[in-house]
This record gives sequence, structure tokens and C-alpha cells, in this order.
Amino acid sequence: MTGIVTLTAAGAIDATYRVGILRRGAFARADSYTREVSGKGVNVSAALAAGGAPTAAVVVLGADDVRFARCGLTAPLLRIVEVPGATRVNTSIVDADGATTKVNAPTPPLSAEAWDATVSAVRDELAAREQPWLVISGSLPELAGTHALVDLTAVRAAARERGARVAVDTSGAALDALLADPAGIDLLTPNVDELSAAVGRPLTTLGDVVTAAREIVARGVGIVLASMGADGLLAVTDQRVVFARAEAPHVANTAGAGDAALAGFLLGLTRAPAAEAAGADPLAVAAASAAEWGAHAVAHASTLVAGPPQGIRALVDTEPDLTRALNPEGDA
Repeated sequence: MTGIVTLTAAGAIDATYRVGILRRGAFARADSYTREVSGKGVNVSAALAAGGAPTAAVVVLGADDVRFARCGLTAPLLRIVEVPGATRVNTSIVDADGATTKVNAPTPPLSAEAWDATVSAVRDELAAREQPWLVISGSLPELAGTHALVDLTAVRAAARERGARVAVDTSGAALDALLADPAGIDLLTPNVDELSAAVGRPLTTLGDVVTAAREIVARGVGIVLASMGADGLLAVTDQRVVFARAEAPHVANTAGAGDAALAGFLLGLTRAPAAEAAGADPLAVAAASAAEWGAHAVAHASTLVAGPPQGIRALVDTEPDLTRALNPEGDA
């Protein structure tokens, strides 16, 4: 069985409040409230499943919330690694203008036993699939009793053993550690701020983004999929650049758009052989799919998407104007 395995080492419960007006320091009563099992890898798997791809989401969750997780819409996708206590809660507040204010709870540390169980779950899910993808998403927790993040060496080794291609969507210290040793990373998905931090300089044009992405590719990464928020996205390899942008029908909630875009890119790659046989550009097909799924997610009130994009078509440019300036507010 082929498929895509996602790893969320810091699972979460996403709480989304919709309010009319959000004012700092003022009382606000929510018009609606949703609560769902989340974490970036879970979001990716949910979008993949909505697109018809076989997927499994390895996710670390607190025991207090496992019953809730097993009753949710994503329950069939979840491979839960249970740890004591409650799962962290990430809160999104969406106002009437569609602006999303997001507060993520701190990532709790994992015990060595819990991390071993997580690695074992990833290994088992990869072993059940032929030529799979492994998507490592979101924050990485510290190993309990240390001041160091959990070590991905065993996870990456499991991917190599199974011939899995590896996609990574993380930031901060976890991204720094991976970029110091990027061997075996086939796809990296930073936003502009994360890419800027990785190369140590501001990025103000499409050309700046491409140059920075190529520096990452030169370290051994296959493809950099750089998200520029409202400015669209760029898929960059050592030889190619593809720009794609899709307009959302409306803005309901920007949380989770990057996860849906990653899922869309992977869904596009699964169609690459057929696209190439039909004379289409596989990288352009994947980039268009990423932009369309990202726009689709923005129009959803919740973090998780339901069903594939309908009526959303991406603008794709295989020779973009690299002098184009980025919108300072473009990255969400």
C-alpha cells in the first residue's frame, strides 16, 4: 500500500472562536466555537484524506483527550501515541474581517519512553506502505530532563530504510538542526519569515526568495516550497522555479493554510506521472495544487478542510518576474 505518513510530535487541540470585533483588553463573546484534534501533521493528513490520498497521522496526545480524539472526524487517520495529562490547546480568534489571532500553547516535553514509542509508531506505519512519504510537521518537543529537542535521527533512519521520501515543515531550533544536516530531505516548506531566518537576511522580492531557497537546495534539499502568504508560493529546485497563486473565495480562517498547501503539493506530486505523460509540467501541477488547497483552507472556518477545492484555479508562472516586490503583510 502506498501512502503518506505524517508525524506530529507535539499534538494539539485547536480551539477556534469567531467574534465580531476583537479589541485588546476588552471583553468579547464568541459567536461560535469549535474544538478539534490538530497539530500540523494531523492537518496535513486531513487534507490528504479529503483529496483521496491514503494517509496516517502519528500524533502525540495527552491521555485526557484521547477519548475525544477517537470520536472526531479525523479518528480513522490517527495513530495516537498516548502520554499522561492533557493535550496542549492552541487558540485561534477570527474576527468579522477574517483576521486570525492565534495563540499556541507551549510544547510540553516528552519522556524518552514516549519518544521511543513515537519513533516505533512511525516505523510501523512506514513499513506498511510501499514507496511512502514521511511528513515531519510542527514543533518538536524537548526530551524530558534535558534542554535539547528530541532527536530525529531514528525517524530519518526509518525513512531511509523504507525508501520513504521526506518532507519537513517546522521552524526555529528544529529547522536549524535539520538544515545543519539536511541529507535525505526531499521537500522543505518554509514561509518567508522562516526562510529569511534560515539565511540570515531579509527577503523583499521574489528573486530574494528564490536565491535563499537555492541556498537551502545547495545544502542537499530536493525542493523548497516557499509560502509567501497572499503573495502566493514558489517551488524551487536547483534548476527550476515555479510561481503559483490562487484567490480564496473568501477569508474565514488563515490557520492551517500552510498545512493544506503542503498536502496539495504532495497530492500534485502523486499526479505527476500522469501529468507528464499528458505533456504537463509536473512541478507546475504540484505548485498549482498547493496554491489551490491553501486558498481552499483559508475559506474554511475550522483548521481542518473538508473535501477538495471546488472552483479555485491557480495562476501559474514558470518564468516569474523575480524583481516583483513582496507585500510586507503578505506572509500569514
